[in-house]
Amino acid sequence: MTATTLPYDQLKGPTTVRRLLATPTTGPLVALLLACVFFSLTTEQFLSGGNFSLIVQQVMVVGTLAIGQTLIILTAGIDLSCGAVMAFGSIVIAKAAAQGGLPPLAAIALGLAVSAAFGLVNGLLVRLIPLPPFIVTLGMLNVAFALTHIYSAEQTVTDLPAPLTALGETFPLGNTDITYGSLVTIALFLLFAYALSGTSWGRHVYALGNSPEAARLNGIRTSRLTIGLYTLAGAVYGIAALLLISRTGVGDPQAGQTDNLDSITAVVLGGTSLFGGRGSVLGTFIGVLIVGVFRNGLQLMGVASIYQTLITGVLVILAVTVDQISRRKAR
Repeated sequence: MTATTLPYDQLKGPTTVRRLLATPTTGPLVALLLACVFFSLTTEQFLSGGNFSLIVQQVMVVGTLAIGQTLIILTAGIDLSCGAVMAFGSIVIAKAAAQGGLPPLAAIALGLAVSAAFGLVNGLLVRLIPLPPFIVTLGMLNVAFALTHIYSAEQTVTDLPAPLTALGETFPLGNTDITYGSLVTIALFLLFAYALSGTSWGRHVYALGNSPEAARLNGIRTSRLTIGLYTLAGAVYGIAALLLISRTGVGDPQAGQTDNLDSITAVVLGGTSLFGGRGSVLGTFIGVLIVGVFRNGLQLMGVASIYQTLITGVLVILAVTVDQISRRKAR
């Protein structure tokens, strides 16, 4: 019998393992699994259905913000205003329903529209003037923050109608209580994961992030796409506002002040490049879980919250460093 030999190019080609290791989500997924193993060994309460449900509840608001943030970062932009826009949207929804006499569904629609309008203004300024996304969204952060406190008169909005807090209700799944809001967040991740990976719209988003000029020359309406992405991100922040209300049961003008940084942290930890064109919503979901698992696990270990923030900051720097190194090797 003659031994079968493989062609040289097949021997030299990338293996399945190499392709897997090259996937941006592989590193974050390994980090998440290692964190889960570590906290399972160091705390008795971590490895339970109730605790995992709590982690998802704790990150569902930031996770929803991170979906919109991913859309912006994929285009090599950044949105510092997302937390403030969410806070303003939550006050609009709460006041319209509790004090303005609007039906709950109409109040929710109004909050989504207002949040989307902030995104639209961001997109117009970034694309048509154009201005750097960092400067535009930094300015919009201050605008939304000020409007939130002016419109709320620095007062928390209470006595909300039941439909506004319905997503904070739970249902049993085995021995674990799951909130409806958690399901909404997971559904949004699945929806946007499909939209970005399985549609021509998603391919256009990646093309825009890789090279706006090349995308334009290939017939992609880059201005309309950019403005649409910022507007869509704003609408997603409006959904996060509703989830925030359902979780807290009030309209809080102090909410969301650091959620913009948390959303960027989740996106970066999930393997999405700050330089655009590389990453995924699935990776962002993993990044959100990394943040939630670390904070939950460290809290169970009795570690002070300031050290939790310190560790999260170190993780972000490491993630960006790895991304920069991988970009240099790819050149």
